[in-house]
Amino acid sequence: MEYKKGQETNSLPWFGIHKLLPYLLPYWFTMITMVALGFLGGLVDIILPLFQEYAIDHFIAKGTTASIGRFAAAYCGALVFQVAANGISAYQACEIEMYVGRDMKRKSFNHLQTLAFSYFNQNSVGYIHARVMSDTNRIASLVSWSLMNGVWYISYIIGAVIVMLSVNVRLACQVLMIVPVLTAASAFFQKKLVKVNHRIREINSHITSNFNEGITGARTTKTLVIEKKMEEHFNRTSREMERESVRGTHYRALFASMISFASSAALALVLWQGGKITMEGVLKIGTLSVFMTYALGMMEPVQWIVRSVSDLITVQVNVERFSGLVETQSDVRDRADVEERYGDSFYPKKENWEVLHGDITFEDVSFKYPDGEEYVLEHFNLHVPRGTNVAIVGETGAGKSTLVNLVCRFFEPTSGRILIDGVDVRERSQLWLHSNIGYVLQTPHLFSGTVLDNLRYGNPQASMEQIQEAVKSVSAEDVIARMDKGYDSDVGEGGDLLSTGEKQLLSFARAILADPRIFVLDEATSSIDTMTEKKIQEATPMLMKGRTSFIIAHRLSTIRQADLILVVREGKIVERGTHKELLAVRGEYYHLYTKQYQEEAFKQAFEEER
Repeated sequence: MEYKKGQETNSLPWFGIHKLLPYLLPYWFTMITMVALGFLGGLVDIILPLFQEYAIDHFIAKGTTASIGRFAAAYCGALVFQVAANGISAYQACEIEMYVGRDMKRKSFNHLQTLAFSYFNQNSVGYIHARVMSDTNRIASLVSWSLMNGVWYISYIIGAVIVMLSVNVRLACQVLMIVPVLTAASAFFQKKLVKVNHRIREINSHITSNFNEGITGARTTKTLVIEKKMEEHFNRTSREMERESVRGTHYRALFASMISFASSAALALVLWQGGKITMEGVLKIGTLSVFMTYALGMMEPVQWIVRSVSDLITVQVNVERFSGLVETQSDVRDRADVEERYGDSFYPKKENWEVLHGDITFEDVSFKYPDGEEYVLEHFNLHVPRGTNVAIVGETGAGKSTLVNLVCRFFEPTSGRILIDGVDVRERSQLWLHSNIGYVLQTPHLFSGTVLDNLRYGNPQASMEQIQEAVKSVSAEDVIARMDKGYDSDVGEGGDLLSTGEKQLLSFARAILADPRIFVLDEATSSIDTMTEKKIQEATPMLMKGRTSFIIAHRLSTIRQADLILVVREGKIVERGTHKELLAVRGEYYHLYTKQYQEEAFKQAFEEER
């Protein structure tokens, strides 16, 4: 299936229970026990009013305490059993909610690791986060607490109706007349509340987005002096949230008043009709008290059933969105026979992995993005011998990053094929290829944790000597030396406690630790300071030695030593050669280089004059 935002549907039989079975079946015994105890707890609630009837008719009415000890023991025993049953079933509901929610989160998170880049290009972080967290929490809550409460409430209603009909059919029918009215009122208000709550959640997402923009874009807000505009926009959204929240409160208040009125009406009806029957000697006072207890006790279960029907309808969207995520097929995936031989991302069979040397060939490759209509590359051919240092230059959108993304198999060619060491990349596993690639991005990313934790992502088995050697090779030892705790220093969320240059040096060291056979630098020096860039330039020749490397260059002065420079325009190689060869032909590379050289010379002269 294709994955696109907003594909959810509402046509799920049994609210998609068949899609949830894999997550429920491992806990079938716990669920059966919870249901059984909930049923027994409901029966005890039916029986307790009968104790009340017995006490009134046999002790109070007759003015005797004979056999009250046995009565008290039986009553206390019923209470103890009810407390135990309710406590155990509630504990089991907690277990089911926690474990089912955990398994669904784990499944969705692990599945996300297998999806291609195109999925993350088409779906925002907030959208994916809601699928993994909010939807799974709501589903887990439904299959645990709603199931437990449902068993209790339904068993109570059925039991209460049976007891009332067996005692006095006439009075029971009069009490049950309240149920349709209460059901209709509950359904009406629940429909209104669902609509309002949906609107409140929608507005709340906008408020959250405003907060995020206000925090992450604080510097831009100040430099553009748009604080007032941001405040007005936030206030408009907040006022809308206030209006909808007040409306929801009004509905809930009216609903509560309606329930209170229905309860009072049911109680008044029982007292009126039951009192008349009691005075006629047909009904005992104890029996009348039982009817009063049941009449009041049925109000909450009826409300719950109506509310649950509404929840079952609305949770369809949660189930569909979650199942839509875990059923999404990646644009880039290994064939079954390849996975059988080489393993997958979580269970690799490294004993079958061949050594990667780095000889790369593009054979008549054409490519367009899954959500695109125009080809980024068309009939592209290129051979890169192992150990070659290839630089790729061109205007924005020319197809530079597409080339290396295809080499790394982050995307599949629309047509044609890519060979590594003479073998189609689709004949080997993705993990085999990715384990042999070192990729340094323009915007470096570090994970939350310490410097050492981040470096070990490159090679978890690396010794401290190997780590220190990798750090030294990219001249990053000074960065770590300046930190309070050295390698044990925390880098913050996303590495925010470090500068961009510091993060980039650590990213280089991390990539080196992986000892990759293919190295990719995707404009890795375009967003760092001159001193850091100089350090990386000095280290690059040594780092690239013996490896096939691709450098996507922003500053052309950094690629003069490349073995091969490719000038890409509109998905095609328009020039290729060394730095000297391309300057000599005075073509597109010559114009790009001289233009940038003049701009840098002008900038340097301007800085010197200042």
